Amino acid sequence: MEVTRVFDILPQLLSKYNKPNALVAKENGKWKFYSTQDFVDYSTHLSYGLLNLNIEREEKIAIISNNRPEWNFADYAIQMSGAISVPIYPTISENDLQFILNDAKVKYIFVSSEDLFLKVKAVSLNAPCVKEIYTFNKIVGAKHWTELVESGKKNPKKEELEKIKKSIQPNDLLTILYTSGTTGNPKGVMLSHNNLISNSKASQNLCPFKSNWKALSFLPLNHVYERMLTTLYLYLGISIYYAESLETIGDNLKEIKPEVFSTVPRLLEKVYDKIVAKGSDLTGIKKKMFFWALDLGLKYELNGANGWWYEFQLKIANKLVFSKWREALGGNLFAAVSGGAALQPRLARVFNAAKITVLEGYGLTETSPVVAVNNFLPNGIKFGTVGPVIDDVTVKIAADGEILVKGPNVMMGYFNRPDATAEVIDSEGWFHTGDIGEFIDNKYLKITDRKKEIFKTSGGKYIAPVMIENKLKESPFIEQALVIGENQKFASAFIVPAFAFLKDYCERKNIPFTSNEEIIKNETIKSRIIAEVEKVNTELAQYEKIKCPELLPREWTIDKGEMTPKLSIKRKVVMAANQHLLDKIYGGNN
Repeated sequence: MEVTRVFDILPQLLSKYNKPNALVAKENGKWKFYSTQDFVDYSTHLSYGLLNLNIEREEKIAIISNNRPEWNFADYAIQMSGAISVPIYPTISENDLQFILNDAKVKYIFVSSEDLFLKVKAVSLNAPCVKEIYTFNKIVGAKHWTELVESGKKNPKKEELEKIKKSIQPNDLLTILYTSGTTGNPKGVMLSHNNLISNSKASQNLCPFKSNWKALSFLPLNHVYERMLTTLYLYLGISIYYAESLETIGDNLKEIKPEVFSTVPRLLEKVYDKIVAKGSDLTGIKKKMFFWALDLGLKYELNGANGWWYEFQLKIANKLVFSKWREALGGNLFAAVSGGAALQPRLARVFNAAKITVLEGYGLTETSPVVAVNNFLPNGIKFGTVGPVIDDVTVKIAADGEILVKGPNVMMGYFNRPDATAEVIDSEGWFHTGDIGEFIDNKYLKITDRKKEIFKTSGGKYIAPVMIENKLKESPFIEQALVIGENQKFASAFIVPAFAFLKDYCERKNIPFTSNEEIIKNETIKSRIIAEVEKVNTELAQYEKIKCPELLPREWTIDKGEMTPKLSIKRKVVMAANQHLLDKIYGGNN
């Protein structure tokens, strides 16, 4: 049977890849294995249970949960029963949650934990469409998801389910994913079965996947990036293990020893910073050896381009130093796929030098998501780019540099927003990404900035802030950066130092560290961070150079409304909260 709709994966999984560890998660400190048969049975019985609630075709059902097997059981049950899934970030603000529940007219909600149950219950008082909330954890006073499973076992509506499944077409609506932009209400991206399946199939040969592989999953399943990769893993019979939390990824990697995982650059930056910090703690010859290997890795070029002597040294570095890096990631890692934001080229170089293949890709929720990705095909990787465009997808660069995309991965449109859809999909079917880019060597796509974030100084010069921010964040001293200067004489920046690194640095230099607030006033520290800014300035045009940067005492967070769940900075929010610093930098002329 050909897989044309996402739920077609279940019978294929059963016939081709029947295994004891299809989905695995830790419960009460022990790994719990769900076989392929368990996966199929839970999803099927749950879909019967949903039909017993008399849900209607295309009724909306939300999932608000951490990554776990039950997420998939609910997802597949919803799609098979003809309903539409609305996955939502567990960290979502109450205002955005209320908007989504009412906008999509969500009838039923699956949540994981007690705190989410209480949050959703409170918000649903202002969302009269919500009929019931089911929980994955057992919570007093809440309905457990297994009540629907038991209902399905007692009253299995086999014929009705088969009839519904047969009626669902590949281009029918599968899911609505709400993207929380940096301004305004979230927009619901409508994706079809074919959107997700076409993207999975186009990605299947970009890495030599094998059905006996294990994938570690920790990026949010409600985001299309991890959702598509989950679809791909299941399509290829790869077992999925769910990390307990972001804090336990290091331990889980060693326990599971996966061959593949997807990540975001920030996590790779933290892994790298941790490795460098450990190297700094070494002494004598071991320390010299570590930093010799590190410097070597940072100069890495593909296909032996650095010559035989470099490759000979790299072999030694791999044996003595980089082998320990690979062990820390489980020892079996074949590929880590990075997306969601720009990856620093130096990280791609050093990890690939260490035989930890990091593949940077590019995509959007609206493109299901992959548009381009570095890959294992011949000449498939180029550092500093997001790789070649995938099969069946076409990309062109508009006159103003904007990346336009066409293909079976492009969304059906924004839910309830034909006006917003018309703004981004033109009459010829091109999706306007809002990203600025170019092709390198007529093959590799390179992202240079966000169209909306480019600003003009009072001197009429255009500045691409994201590019400068990424360069600043390459410094171990800098955690976050926001480049400012629209309609001003010069560019400046708000900088949040990497306080964990700074504490270690202060300890080594005998500088007292009492609090974040005090340390950013310390003249030695200010000078040290300004030296890092000056280093970046040497690579910038005169009009791009950062002057008079200001240090801030804490990170910007999702909870405080300063970042989107995808970790994009809400520029206007941060600037409004720091008006006093803007006035200090520009003399109160804003």
